[in-house]
Amino acid sequence: MLNLLLFTIYAQGIQEWGDCVTPEGVPTLKCLEVVFGNILFMSSAFIILVLFIMFIIGAFRYLTSFGNAEKMKKAKGTLTYALVGFILFVSAFLILKIIDVIFLGGNNQIFQFNIGE
Repeated sequence: MLNLLLFTIYAQGIQEWGDCVTPEGVPTLKCLEVVFGNILFMSSAFIILVLFIMFIIGAFRYLTSFGNAEKMKKAKGTLTYALVGFILFVSAFLILKIIDVIFLGGNNQIFQFNIGE
């Protein structure tokens, strides 16, 4: 399930400018779709990176606590916050995916930002 989530997020990738730029090189309002999509992609990657680093730091602190109750408490807190953040991140994605399937027909339209022409 996690692989499917990560593949769906990163399958979109950084979008190219495409046809939102005029031949003269002037961006149009349609470029906001690309900018917003790229911001969403980069923020997802940043969240995953921060959560991974929190797991590593929490595990390292736990392993190096040597039975010290105060250090173990801090390490467990870090791991707990990392787990809660991960659950929130996955839940937000799944809620959007469920809304897409129920109300939009499951065509991944909720993850596409289209401004009418």
